[in-house]
Amino acid sequence: MSAIVLLVLGLAGMAGGYFVYSKFIAEKIYQLDPDFKTPAHEYEDGVDYVPTNRFILWGHHFTSVAGAAPIVGPAIAVIWGWLPAFLWVVFGTIFFAGVHDFGAIWASVRNKAKSVGALTGDVVGTRARSIFMIVIFLVLLMVNAVFAVVIAGLMMNFSSAVVPVWGAILVALIIGQLIYRRMLSLPMVSVIGVLALYALIGLGPSVPIQMPAEVAGFSGNAVWILILFGYAAIASLLPVWVLLQPRDYINGLQLFIGLIILYGAILFLNPSIVAPMVNSDVPAGTPSMLPLLFVTIACGAISGFHGLVSSGTTSKQLNKETDARFVGYFGAVGEGMLALAAILAATAGFASLADWQAMYTAFGAGGVNAFVEGGAFMIHNGLGLPEATAATLLTVMAALFAGTTMDTGLRLQRYIFQEWGEIYNQPWMKKSAPATLLAVGSCLLLAFGAGGADGTGGMIIWPLFGTTNQLLAGLTLLVITVMLVRLRRPMWYTLVPLCFLLVMTIAALLIQLRTFFNDGNYFLLFLDIVVLIAAIMVAMECAAALKRTRAEMAEQGD
Repeated sequence: MSAIVLLVLGLAGMAGGYFVYSKFIAEKIYQLDPDFKTPAHEYEDGVDYVPTNRFILWGHHFTSVAGAAPIVGPAIAVIWGWLPAFLWVVFGTIFFAGVHDFGAIWASVRNKAKSVGALTGDVVGTRARSIFMIVIFLVLLMVNAVFAVVIAGLMMNFSSAVVPVWGAILVALIIGQLIYRRMLSLPMVSVIGVLALYALIGLGPSVPIQMPAEVAGFSGNAVWILILFGYAAIASLLPVWVLLQPRDYINGLQLFIGLIILYGAILFLNPSIVAPMVNSDVPAGTPSMLPLLFVTIACGAISGFHGLVSSGTTSKQLNKETDARFVGYFGAVGEGMLALAAILAATAGFASLADWQAMYTAFGAGGVNAFVEGGAFMIHNGLGLPEATAATLLTVMAALFAGTTMDTGLRLQRYIFQEWGEIYNQPWMKKSAPATLLAVGSCLLLAFGAGGADGTGGMIIWPLFGTTNQLLAGLTLLVITVMLVRLRRPMWYTLVPLCFLLVMTIAALLIQLRTFFNDGNYFLLFLDIVVLIAAIMVAMECAAALKRTRAEMAEQGD
């Protein structure tokens, strides 16, 4: 099978999703109103509520939701074969992720830019809100703690990536000033930012920076983690236009250039996919494809974390309600394109089936390494770029996306503590600085309390991320579905994905429950039971909320 065939089919399907399906959803289901006054205008404060150009906001939203997950998940899931991963990414993007992300923005904008967690209390009920807030906190804790480990590991292993990764922050600060203070045109600023970013990538191998193996009793990896959380804490308190928006926008452009390079290499090289279409000879210990495929590939098909970004930061910056389609649905398409690239790199970026099998020796193998090695192989052989330079380019791309997700994730975690302060009437917790300290403190407690001096504690609970994350997506779809029922609009476009996710999530949790018990991992066993109970309660709340809402609508109709 030629990789070009999958590339064309995948891109054509996603393009059809945006131009046809998302237009139908925008006009007939969500019924966007260009004259609706968005919270960005109603509550404009220059810090969190900032009316934003839709292209800049798309860059923030897309790179915040992308991270490393749409690379890691698909590049692991191809162990079951390329066909299941390909189908879930393409159809998941069109019918699940786009509707979910787009809908979360719309629902939040229509409710004073409340996060989907707080909105649950108004739409579904206080019990559902309590479940939701716990699940949200767990997801953000996992994302922030783990992505810090991922970025630290990349900088320890690829010293040539340190200068471009940190230099990108300086570029973003300058870009923010050029856009909002100097009022330069967006095309000019875009060119300046991209050129500066790629100059740093070219400079990186010439100025490698290696953290010492040990600093003041901490490993080099742990020092990077501490530095990253210190930076993220500062970034979460700055006005969004100063760093968050320009950093994400430039990274978004960088991703598309990276995708063009990778897709161009595929077109010139025309590599064959060496991985099996459906792998019947999986390594020992590999779990069943069903239902694990649907939680292994989350970002890139559908992810609950996207709902947090959509309702947490994106909805506060939406200039016009009609921008929600471009920002939300096309943001999901962008991530689907990245997941598609990860699948192609991890299946066609190897010289032979034996080389591919050498990478995929166990479930969980592959991931970022398969993406970087496979992608660098295709770029080198297709475009002639030195393999080391291509590897640095892809490594920096993965690190920058993980960094932007961590930036947004910590800001969202700060919002969660502030919302808890609002719910439980704790004025001190409503303030940004204390809430940020609580957010950073909880992440560091997990990182170093569970992981010791290396700060890798987030990896301990990471096996539960997929199921917890998909449960969160189900909760978000529940809120959107109940809103649609109350507005007397068709609900099937969100209800079907909701039911599918709940079934797959509960099935995956049951499988993991047995695995953790057999392995004697009682900590994860306990957490799995907590998440499983939450999933069952969500299913019950879903049924009760829909039944109650339909009854209320019937009474009003009478």
